[in-house]
Amino acid sequence: MLLIFGCRKNQDPSTVTMLIESSPTNLDPRIGNDGQAEHIDSLLFDALVRRDEHFGLQPFLATRWETPDPLTWVFHLRTDARFHDGRPLTSRDVKFTIDSILDGTVISVKAGSFATLDHIDAPDPTTLVFRLKKPDPALPFNLCDGAIGIVPYGSGRDFARNPIGSGPFTFVSQQLDRDVVIARAPSYWDALPNIPRVRFAVVPDATTRALELEKGSADVESNALPADEVYALRRDPHLVVEHGPGTVLNYIVFNTRDPILRDPRVRTAIALAINRPLLIQALYRGQARLAESLLPPGHWAFTADTDQHPFDPAAANTLLDQAGYRRDSHGIRFHIGMKSSNDETVRVTAAAIQEQLAQIGIALDLRSYEPATFLADLSRGAFQLAPSRWIGGNENPDMFRYIYASATFPPHGANRGFYSSPEMDRLIDDATSTTNRQQQIADYVRIQQLAARDLPSLNLWYLDSVIVHNRRLANIHPNPSGTFDFLRTATLQP
Repeated sequence: MLLIFGCRKNQDPSTVTMLIESSPTNLDPRIGNDGQAEHIDSLLFDALVRRDEHFGLQPFLATRWETPDPLTWVFHLRTDARFHDGRPLTSRDVKFTIDSILDGTVISVKAGSFATLDHIDAPDPTTLVFRLKKPDPALPFNLCDGAIGIVPYGSGRDFARNPIGSGPFTFVSQQLDRDVVIARAPSYWDALPNIPRVRFAVVPDATTRALELEKGSADVESNALPADEVYALRRDPHLVVEHGPGTVLNYIVFNTRDPILRDPRVRTAIALAINRPLLIQALYRGQARLAESLLPPGHWAFTADTDQHPFDPAAANTLLDQAGYRRDSHGIRFHIGMKSSNDETVRVTAAAIQEQLAQIGIALDLRSYEPATFLADLSRGAFQLAPSRWIGGNENPDMFRYIYASATFPPHGANRGFYSSPEMDRLIDDATSTTNRQQQIADYVRIQQLAARDLPSLNLWYLDSVIVHNRRLANIHPNPSGTFDFLRTATLQP
């Protein structure tokens, strides 16, 4: 569907028009887990805590918290937060928000985030006591901005039709596959946004999004244009391109049960044969950065002290010879398959990797599928190699448990390559059973080193966070997570 906008003169000058690729699936923050829903919800709803520049957690609705014992978390709420309809936000609302996810009031995949929770007590309006079944240092990460927003007590399954939050913007309207409109919340407890009104216009086609920016009938987009379109728009004097380090991680998962890929020497050889710097320049116009860890650089648990995987085809050839895979008369060592989604950028990336692996004698057979089919095959292990990406989840170090622990083979988690290591399991158990930050850092450093050595998956690159906007907007600061939080502080020029 192509959405054609009117000219700027026909639009309210106090409204900022932001282009998005698709409608949010659900604006109930207990349910919506696609990117559009989570990004818009973070403007409508507040969470207990929020992430800082090092992906640590800072006070938000909760002014402070403590853990008197490993099974208890106590949060203390601020007293000046109100919902947009004027009701005060209290511990009863927070308790209801989580309970409604767990008791079936709403059906949500987010219930898994609270699997360790036994119950919540709300002894007074500003105190919450989370009682756990077992220690869970990741609990506060599941209560942060982007993960969950607090809804009013009693909100039912139809809440998304008229969502009422406590964030800097209030919901105005939504037309499916057309737009979402939000407005500045005048009673917000924190700094008020400078922008009076935002219209999120749904434009599925990337070329059309670029044209609307060029015409001036839209003001801004965030991480919604291919690199080539962004490169072309840089030449437009009416537009500004802002970019900075991002956390979206592209990677390749290996099926470690596969007879060929079970050998870490083969996985390492594949890593050394892929010229990632070249692909970053060719596919992303340099708008990405090499990744050697699941965690983004700058994260409090990140380490660069791991095995690196520079482009080195000679070393890759040596490893494959050592593994017993000699070239045949046609120069081929073996055939192996890569399944992917039919996303155009992913398909082009796969084709480039196919060409590079051919240089070391690996014949890569490519197959692309509709996203649902691809994900189903990925979840049941019906693949050898598969390119994919993490969006946001890799900012929480508990992600290591989700994708590397032996207990998280699908459907119990995302260890889709069926990697199993007793040492990894021990380190993950140790890191997730303590709230001691120094012990966690030590464990997560070792986890990253082990993952870089064993290579259950190959981290390719982190995509930059890129925003294109017209000069009507100023004070635009891209968020590494790609959220829409820059709208909190952006200003309109007279």
